[in-house]
Amino acid sequence: MIRKHPLTEEFPEFEEKILELKVDNEYFKNLFDSYDELDHEIYRIESDSEPASDETINQLRIKRLHLKDEIYQFLKDN
Repeated sequence: MIRKHPLTEEFPEFEEKILELKVDNEYFKNLFDSYDELDHEIYRIESDSEPASDETINQLRIKRLHLKDEIYQFLKDN
């Protein structure tokens, strides 16, 4: 099933903190926006709205995973 991966669903235990940090922390907001844009790009490719090679989609998924890891670490530490 093709779907988006919003951070509030990926980290439901941090939902309130995510919403708070998006407003109060510029660094987190940039991370969040980058993740959101990347997730949307992956979704467009997976739903065949935008063509891309398998290598490209795999690289984007890896990048999303790294961003997600960085965001999780930030949420844990702050």
